[in-house]
Amino acid sequence: MDYDPIQQELLQFIRALLFYLTHRIHKTGLNFEKYKNFLVDILMVRRGANTSMFVHVSLIALAIVVLVSGGFLSSSTVVSGSYPGVAANPLTASSGEITETQAQITPTITPITIISDKPRDKVMEYKVKSGETVASIANDYGVTPETIQWENNLSEGGKIKEGQTLRILPVAGVAHQVKAGDTIFSIAKTYRANAQAIIDFPFNDIGDNFALSSGTTLIVPDGAPPERAKPAPTQYLASKQNFPIADLGSSQFGWPATAFQEISQYFSWYHPGIDIANLSGGPIRAADSGTVVFSGWDSSGYGNTILIDHGNGYTSRYAHLSVIYAGSGKNLAKGEVLGMMGSTGRSTGTHLHFEIHKNGASVNPLSFLKK
Repeated sequence: MDYDPIQQELLQFIRALLFYLTHRIHKTGLNFEKYKNFLVDILMVRRGANTSMFVHVSLIALAIVVLVSGGFLSSSTVVSGSYPGVAANPLTASSGEITETQAQITPTITPITIISDKPRDKVMEYKVKSGETVASIANDYGVTPETIQWENNLSEGGKIKEGQTLRILPVAGVAHQVKAGDTIFSIAKTYRANAQAIIDFPFNDIGDNFALSSGTTLIVPDGAPPERAKPAPTQYLASKQNFPIADLGSSQFGWPATAFQEISQYFSWYHPGIDIANLSGGPIRAADSGTVVFSGWDSSGYGNTILIDHGNGYTSRYAHLSVIYAGSGKNLAKGEVLGMMGSTGRSTGTHLHFEIHKNGASVNPLSFLKK
């Protein structure tokens, strides 16, 4: 089909515009990933201690932008012509006038409550709706029914009423108000919880020396009141990223600690690994073959740390070591000793903090470890 010169120029312009837009979108995406990773690194310093400040500053900045730009962005039309129950009329829409017929809004719209998937940093209040139960609310908010019962002094199997206000914790467990003389260890003992889990919860206000301030509220993950039965730990999935690398490892991971007493803390959204505890310490071994890409002190709370790149999209982290045997650049065979279990960094006792990442995403090590 032949085009006249004007049509040809128009087609060339459209092709050039599409190429430019595609290029800009691609470049914007790459820049977003770069700055996002930089921002995540900042927020993870001291295991999330900067997150609260970042959220508050972001909200203040957003409020200022809305207040400053509100006069420029607001519309003179109160009700949109496309709103349910409002007839489209270009004459009245352009003039800003709304007739009585147009202002009638259909009353058949049912409001929908959307529960955020983002981690919550504090205890929230929730008003019970018709037909809801403790179990259904617990399922919606990712906690155990016992957590809601304990926080609200409900008896086991107790009824709740429509309109009743419940306090919902951000994770399964209990909340504790700090009193004079309380320590991380005494609180953990009281609620039969793991002291390391209390420290690792990113929204707990705990200093680097584990000092506590009277009157503050601590979340005790997977804790239970002394007289109540303790529920099974709740596990969550972490967010995903992608950065493919070359093939090397076997993707078959073995236990990094050859002898251990227990798994003292499980994988969750705020704890991207498992804690393998052994009071007597012991050697730590490479879970799979690979190359050491980091070896030394990690100031974000991990203490003496080794990070291994297995070359097939997987990396593994070994933290809180007392002694490091493998330096950066060393090639390790599966099962080779890389250090000794310890309690360095933000640690409450001798254990190994072990992580596995797949294409940059934290995954539950228990899904990969083979005995």
